[in-house]
Amino acid sequence: MFRRVCSVCSVCSVCAVALLAVAVAAPVAAQNFSAARLSEGVRIIADDSFEGRYPGTPGERLTLAWLQAQYERLGLEPGGPDGQWLQPVDLRRYTPVRDFSATWAGPGGTGGALVKSESLNLRSAANDGRAEITGAELVFAGYGIVASERGWDDYKDVDVRGKIVVVLPGEPDGALFNGEYPTLYDAGWWKVREAAARGAIGVIMLQPQLAEARFADAQRTFQPGGPDLELTANLHREAAASLFAAAGLDLEVLTAAAAGGGDFRATPLTGVTLSASAEEAVNVLRTYNLLARIPGTQRPDETIIFSAHWDHVGIDNHGRQTVPEGEDRIWNGAWDNATGTVGLVEMARELKAAGPAERSFIFAHMAAEEMGLLGAWAYVADPVYPVETTVADLNIDMLPLSPPTRDLPIFGFGQNELEDDLARLAEAEGRYVTDDGQPEEGFFYRSDHLPFAVAGVPTLMPWHGTDLDEGGKVVGEPAYRVMWEERYHQAADEWSEDLDFSSAVETLTLMYRLARDLANSDRWPGWKPNSEFGAIRARTTSARQ
Repeated sequence: MFRRVCSVCSVCSVCAVALLAVAVAAPVAAQNFSAARLSEGVRIIADDSFEGRYPGTPGERLTLAWLQAQYERLGLEPGGPDGQWLQPVDLRRYTPVRDFSATWAGPGGTGGALVKSESLNLRSAANDGRAEITGAELVFAGYGIVASERGWDDYKDVDVRGKIVVVLPGEPDGALFNGEYPTLYDAGWWKVREAAARGAIGVIMLQPQLAEARFADAQRTFQPGGPDLELTANLHREAAASLFAAAGLDLEVLTAAAAGGGDFRATPLTGVTLSASAEEAVNVLRTYNLLARIPGTQRPDETIIFSAHWDHVGIDNHGRQTVPEGEDRIWNGAWDNATGTVGLVEMARELKAAGPAERSFIFAHMAAEEMGLLGAWAYVADPVYPVETTVADLNIDMLPLSPPTRDLPIFGFGQNELEDDLARLAEAEGRYVTDDGQPEEGFFYRSDHLPFAVAGVPTLMPWHGTDLDEGGKVVGEPAYRVMWEERYHQAADEWSEDLDFSSAVETLTLMYRLARDLANSDRWPGWKPNSEFGAIRARTTSARQ
């Protein structure tokens, strides 16, 4: 699972109940998920010989070859473009070749240089790696949020074409934006997309502190399909206050007004301009998604996608950590995400054994999730199967590793109707669906289902339960916390004989039943009224009629 990075980057319900009741009353065939097979598959691809499965390394080639061999043995057909197993993913990586320069100018001769890592960190966001801006106007757009389902619009009718938009990080507090759980609007990259869609040439985010120069200069990889701006930047609030004051504005007053929403409207910094120059070297890393397919019999163009990322972070956490001599240098990624990778193969085995369904199944092993969900973003930017007629994305990232549980947490609790379908299936087994319990992590926005959601496709991602059948949360919660702290993105995330796949089998079985129900119906699950993704899906309703 991708670690969250807090910075700007370019980088009819009645019928549904009846159908689910039938599915609960008469479970479909197969469902013979094997804990032993899961364990053996994880053992293989989390072995040291796979070198932590980093894109572009021998570990990638071993992983993709192993996956293709499994699907060929099961009798699946290639699901990639032009009848191939692999979908190429070209990742554009940017590294500064010189320090940027930036100055601001205001009325009455005010202005001056903005100093790197003291007042400003700035990156080129253009596809050619060069940014040259002279005298660009600035507009403060509050949180940079437009959320019609919440009655919120920071831009109103303000024209930002050819201008630089200045925004606050995060989102307003309170129930309107899901309380403890963040929404899509919290993400810096979404603010960039919103500004770019309105014609802005750059986005500056105000920050209480800035990263050190070595972090500001680190190589970064753009989201495939992301916007082409001149620049993105982080500006220290103290320096920003001077720019606002030169325009006759009080930053603190405007910040308070933006948090209140309602009458707030984007405000130009009249008379204040920014000039900047930056240059970055660009190189391309080619990696691959792998896709396998079970075609549907009646509506093969309607697809249900199972997704999981095959990659992890390689040797020395891809050079981000210095490992003392003699210690383990390979981040094997057994839990994250060898479990999900092997889980998809097991899902394909069971769905193939059950016989064909009316709709098609796609098993999509995504590349470069740990680099920012990049394989999934690339797929959505150039989908092999139209997103308009993709029924759902069922994402598996880190299967639970514990004894059986009563609870089944999911990411994005309250987002869409797939949750309700899963809850009815779980209830028939004496279980219950709940939220992930870690709002501070922002999990829903950190795995490969997210690009599908941004494209409007309903998504579901199960997580790790803690309410054990034997011992309840008193035993389950401390055990989960220990595993999270000791294994997640650590060199210690390795396969061992004592890993317990009992709860993984439970999760896969319910996901299987949900998928079979969707595949043998003509239902199109939807987003709930308060979801930020519902309006996106609504734009393509005619494609599903």
